[in-house]
Amino acid sequence: MPMFTTSDGHMMHYKDWGQGPVVTFSHGWPLSSDAWSGQMQFLAEQGYRCIAHDRRGHGKSAQTGTGNEMDTYADDLEQLFAALDLQDITMVGHSTGGGEVARYIGRHGTGRVKKAVLLGAVPPVMVQSAANPDGLPFSVFDGLRRDILKNRSQFYKDFAIPFFSANRPDANVSQSLLDEFWLISMQAGLKNAYECIKAFSETDFTEDLKKFDVPTLIVHGEDDQIVPIADSAHKSAKLVQGAQSLFYPGLPHGLTATHADRFNADLLAFLRS
Repeated sequence: MPMFTTSDGHMMHYKDWGQGPVVTFSHGWPLSSDAWSGQMQFLAEQGYRCIAHDRRGHGKSAQTGTGNEMDTYADDLEQLFAALDLQDITMVGHSTGGGEVARYIGRHGTGRVKKAVLLGAVPPVMVQSAANPDGLPFSVFDGLRRDILKNRSQFYKDFAIPFFSANRPDANVSQSLLDEFWLISMQAGLKNAYECIKAFSETDFTEDLKKFDVPTLIVHGEDDQIVPIADSAHKSAKLVQGAQSLFYPGLPHGLTATHADRFNADLLAFLRS
């Protein structure tokens, strides 16, 4: 099982599939690299080298007691890139992973990066404040913290439903997909998942987005019930100079699974452009 050791001594798991131009994947909360399997399999067959890591505390990586915040997430990613000597990377980040990509570029620049994709991503900032009146109330994230401590297993079962918009009248979401979400989520450490809520909700990525100087694609489902599009993708598209945007009518936060063929085709087109 491919692993690397972070500078603070923790073992981190990653997948490395295929050969060719490099595409890296940063997953959403509280998932792991397994959430990207469909995209990685598809792109590996198209001649790309696909690398996805399990963020610290998630999946098969160490359940760390510290570093469960965006700066460390970004630094962990840079250490992986350095260990594998990756260059000309297309970085793809979903949800919290989109924040990870933004903070990586904000802290480490684009020396290794060729392109970026932010999908259903949390930037610029999720939580409501005087500076961000359109954000989600702080009470929303306090509710997540409360429920994950009370019964994380039940919480993940409940959270999967809006994640895939399975609560819509015309939804066609299988029980097996909801079960898979629960299974992957349960691999995340409780402390890590709990502390990551603050990381994805309160981190302000505005200045990070302004540092993007590579071709960037911003993708979002317009029926995203987890990261509302109006306060995320619409604003990020204005902050990233020259960004392309692709907004899917009616699609959910978890569109990489519910509409994999559509997203995979659009991702491949961006990679080839």
